[in-house]
Amino acid sequence: MSDTRQTQTYLRDLFHRHGVSPQHRYGQNFLIDLNIHDLIVKAAEITSKDVILEVGPGAGALTARMAREASAVVAVEIDPAMAALTAETVGDRPNVRILNLDALAGKHVIEPAVLFNVRAGLAIADDRRFKMVANLPYNVATPIISNLLVDEEMCPVLMVVTIQRELAERMKAEPATSEYGALSVLVQALCDIEIVRILSPKVFWPVPDVESAVVKLTPNPAKRAAVGDLKWFHAIVRRVFIHRRKNLRQVLHGMYRKQAGATKPEIDALLESLGLVGMIRAETMNVEEFIALADALKAKYGSTEEPTEDEAAADE
Repeated sequence: MSDTRQTQTYLRDLFHRHGVSPQHRYGQNFLIDLNIHDLIVKAAEITSKDVILEVGPGAGALTARMAREASAVVAVEIDPAMAALTAETVGDRPNVRILNLDALAGKHVIEPAVLFNVRAGLAIADDRRFKMVANLPYNVATPIISNLLVDEEMCPVLMVVTIQRELAERMKAEPATSEYGALSVLVQALCDIEIVRILSPKVFWPVPDVESAVVKLTPNPAKRAAVGDLKWFHAIVRRVFIHRRKNLRQVLHGMYRKQAGATKPEIDALLESLGLVGMIRAETMNVEEFIALADALKAKYGSTEEPTEDEAAADE
C-alpha cells in the first residue's frame, strides 16, 4: 500500500502519467489539504471493528488512510480510471474491496452489490460496525445519505462525510427558513448532526465554486424508533414538501382524493386532530409535527404512491 501524500502536484503528475483528468460529470474534486484526511478519520473514530463504506474514493488517499485502521473498506468508484488509481494506491491490502460501479441503482435505491459487500465485511465477526466515511461527490450526496438513513437493516452507526456547505446547513435548518426542506426533516428526525469543519474551496483540486463541510451524522436509535416506518415517513415528507408553500390541507387532498376518495372535510378533521390548523404549510412544520402527520396518514390511508421524479426533487 502506498503511503504517498496526495498533494496537488502529486495528483497532477499521477493523472498526467495515466492519461486521466478530473471528470465534472462525476463531481470529482480531490482533497489536497492532507490534514483534512486525518480530521475525517479522527471524527469517524475508526477502529479495527469498523467496516467502512467509501463512495467516491478518487485516487484512494482516504481509502489507504482508513485501511490502516479499519477492519474493512468497501470503496465504490463509478469512474474506471479512478477505480484503477485507488487500486494502485491501496496495493495488495486484503481488507480493501474496490467496486467499479454506481453506488446508486436508482434515485432511491443503493446498488445491491454495495450492500452485499458491506454485509460480507460485517459477517466476519459479531462486533463489526458499519460506518460510511467519504468525500462524497456532490451530485450523489443527498440520495446516498437519505437512502442509507431509511434502510431498516443497513443504516450505518455513523456517517462522516464531506459535502457542500449549503447541503450541511440545509440538514440543520429550522422551520420557516429558506434552507429548510425534506432533507432537513429527514436528517433531524433520525440523526444527531454536527458540522465538524467548514472547508474552503482551496483545499480541493480542481477548486469547486462552493464551500464544503465535514459533517458527522449519528443515527439515533430513540429518534428512529419514534418515527416508526422510515420509508413511509420519507415518502410522506418528500411528497408534502414538493408543495412546500401550499396550504397543507390542499396538498393532502390532492394526494389522497383519487387514491382514497378523501374529502376536504375529512382532511380538515385529520389535521384538526393533530393541531395542524389554519393555513399551515410544510415549510413551517417541525419534525414532531411531520412524525405525527405521517403516523396519522398511515393509520387512515395505509399506503402512499411513490413520488414522481419531479416530486422526489424536494429532497434536493
